[in-house]
Amino acid sequence: MYNIGLFVACLNGNRFVTASSDLIRAKLPTRYGEFFISVRADAPSERAHVALSMGDLSQGSAPLVRLHSECLTGDALHSLRCDCGFQLEAALSMIAGEQRGVLLYLRQEGRGIGLANKLRAYALQDQGLDTVEANEQLGFGADLREYHEAVTLLKQLGVSEVRLMTNNPRKVQALNDAGIKVVERVPMRFGANPHNERYLAVKTNKLGHLL
Repeated sequence: MYNIGLFVACLNGNRFVTASSDLIRAKLPTRYGEFFISVRADAPSERAHVALSMGDLSQGSAPLVRLHSECLTGDALHSLRCDCGFQLEAALSMIAGEQRGVLLYLRQEGRGIGLANKLRAYALQDQGLDTVEANEQLGFGADLREYHEAVTLLKQLGVSEVRLMTNNPRKVQALNDAGIKVVERVPMRFGANPHNERYLAVKTNKLGHLL
């Protein structure tokens, strides 16, 4: 059963009209089970953040939630330079294991610098810089992601408390500061391999991740 708060007495095809905004929603069968995929109706189509949800989120204890930033190379092309694809699959598996939860797929490629700049950063890493140094060489901060739209989506889905699947304390703080209570940080498994050892070390030593 799907419940995203107060309905404005309208159900139009796959669009649920709520008191705050429209969500467009459809079933999405996956190898992990059947999810619902939702986007905001007013979001730019090329950069719409995506919610994958399973189960009734409006009742019961805080659901598992994952904020996953887009990574074309890791998620779709199975790159071993990062652990993004591994964590995406791990999060979906964990949600499916409980038959309840949300994965927000946030269109923030390259920690917010975009695909082309991420590839420029990769080229600098090929020359010896680490991921933070490469971003700085290009004139960017280490992490430009923000989460206010993620918070909006969670609230539209009726979620006010979460068990957040993350190794990044910044995500915990961002949700708590925005009024989404993180009742538990659930550590994420990470996929170490010879190609991402330095990347994972930088996550710990420079970005404060808890690996």
